[in-house]
Amino acid sequence: MNVKKQFKDGLITQNPVLVQLLGMCSTLAITTSLFNGVGMGLSVIIILTCCNIVISALRKVIPNDIRIAIYVVVIAGFVTIVDLLLKAFIPALSEALGVFIPLIVVNCIIIGRSEAFAAKNSIGASALDGIFQGLGYTLVLVAMCVIREFLAKGAFGGGMLDVANGFKVVFDGTGSGIQIFPAQYGALIMALPVGGFLTLGCLIALMQHLLRKSAQKKSEKKEAAE
Repeated sequence: MNVKKQFKDGLITQNPVLVQLLGMCSTLAITTSLFNGVGMGLSVIIILTCCNIVISALRKVIPNDIRIAIYVVVIAGFVTIVDLLLKAFIPALSEALGVFIPLIVVNCIIIGRSEAFAAKNSIGASALDGIFQGLGYTLVLVAMCVIREFLAKGAFGGGMLDVANGFKVVFDGTGSGIQIFPAQYGALIMALPVGGFLTLGCLIALMQHLLRKSAQKKSEKKEAAE
């Protein structure tokens, strides 16, 4: 079990959004405020990690012909648990994310990691894979939320950071955020779906550029050593 490699894969070289291009629907739809991004990211980390652990534990007894159906049942179980917990304890987040929490059942990140990793590796490695892949997904969500919210409204931390009543973190979606410049000067297009496409496209292009440069440097070092 190579923890360092798994960590790097989850955040960079095999990032589920920027490299594997999975989970596009939720990534584009909910990244309008930091509150949404952090909430969705943490939900996916919990569900992905729990599903990986269960599927890895059962991998030797799951019939190959119906494995996908079983994966979906396991995922649906944990999604239902998380959905009910959000409704009970953080109703504002449940309302903000709406149908995108139940839709985690068919999120390609969850099913993809179950098939590609958890079904072939140990419980410990699968748990770490869930955590790191979920963390990579969450970091992309947070980055997109920050960029879109800042460019659209001139603010940061909407829904989570409350500066009106003293600087504090809240989890009821009422945080006003930190206003960097007047909202009327923001590019409102960034709060629309097209803004999500533009932001995600730029982040994917940046990641591919960095990966290409890294691969080129490694190739040059290898040639120099030979």
